[in-house]
Amino acid sequence: MTSFDVRQIDPGASYRARQTEIDAAIRLVLESGRYILGPEVDAFEREFAAYLSVRHAVGVANGTDALELALRACGIGAGSVVYAPSHTAVATVAAIESSGAKPFLVDIDPTRFTLDPSRLDEAIRLHGRGRSGAVVPVHLYGHPADMPAIIDIARNNGLAIVEDCAQSHGAALLRRKTGTWGDAAAFSFYPTKNLGALGDGGAIVTSSNDIAKRARALRQYGWGEHRVSETPGFNSRLDELQAAVLRVKLVYLDCDNQRRREIAALYAAGLAGEGVTLPAVHDGAEHVYHQYVVRSSKRDALQDYLQLKGIATLVHYPVPVHLQPAYAQRVARGGLTFSERAAGEALSLPMYPELQNGDVERVVEEVRRFCQRETRPLTGFRRQA
Repeated sequence: MTSFDVRQIDPGASYRARQTEIDAAIRLVLESGRYILGPEVDAFEREFAAYLSVRHAVGVANGTDALELALRACGIGAGSVVYAPSHTAVATVAAIESSGAKPFLVDIDPTRFTLDPSRLDEAIRLHGRGRSGAVVPVHLYGHPADMPAIIDIARNNGLAIVEDCAQSHGAALLRRKTGTWGDAAAFSFYPTKNLGALGDGGAIVTSSNDIAKRARALRQYGWGEHRVSETPGFNSRLDELQAAVLRVKLVYLDCDNQRRREIAALYAAGLAGEGVTLPAVHDGAEHVYHQYVVRSSKRDALQDYLQLKGIATLVHYPVPVHLQPAYAQRVARGGLTFSERAAGEALSLPMYPELQNGDVERVVEEVRRFCQRETRPLTGFRRQA
């Protein structure tokens, strides 16, 4: 196993940065004897909803469950079509299929890495006009999708909107946070996320009382009053320990996101014009840099070079979902040029709030050395007559 001097992500650093507060919060839960859906979950749901300026947050076991249950709470199921980008975590599509709906994968905007509204409109016209369903915009890598355009298309076609915010905690567009644009949204609190637990966790957020009520029932066997199942449900509950940890970390989320932006600014200043394509930030968007993703036609060679220098990087999505064997026969294929190109060019550089400036400078220097080496003209040979 390779040992890296500079890690790509370090969840342990997040714990160590708040260790005293997190340990105290965990101790209180352990001593309380309440471990599932107790006061810590209630408090976190209120605090997270207030942070986002929505009415409701419903804690569940993980982000994939959050997306599935959000879709179901919006009335999506068998017979529905759900549009989503192919350049995303496979969990997005797995959740759609688990809801009973049919996923239809759409190409991305090559600068945002998010669902391309023009391709969404085309997909609906060709394959789904008049069919019930939903759109799942994924705010990938921390940059918001083009929500005003997506909303116009979805509303004109009677489609629900369920945002996938697994990578966009605290991101905003036109000063409105991701997770507040659609009918509902799903968040993951996997340990590497901008707001990460010490295990799995997720949440559904919405301002709809009806959707929230259905989501709360779905997460626990479809129970209504007196533990009577009024609809088929699931067992997907956020536990008290994770909620307590998330309450501590939520206080620092904006501060941590600002540090991510500072790191991104250092990368941008050091790598501008050096042979890699840097992430764009569109007008009105507040990027939270869940990942700092550059693009290079020599991505694999760059990754190998950085590994030799002790710098960890990651290719998050090396194969678009529509080309993966598990989904190749069940989702649309073809016309996904930018998704396929991103899979071959995108590289995530080290990014987490505790990353030190000196490490960022080291990454910048090594990327520059690689790019300069690759563009250096050949010397030491004689031109043939």
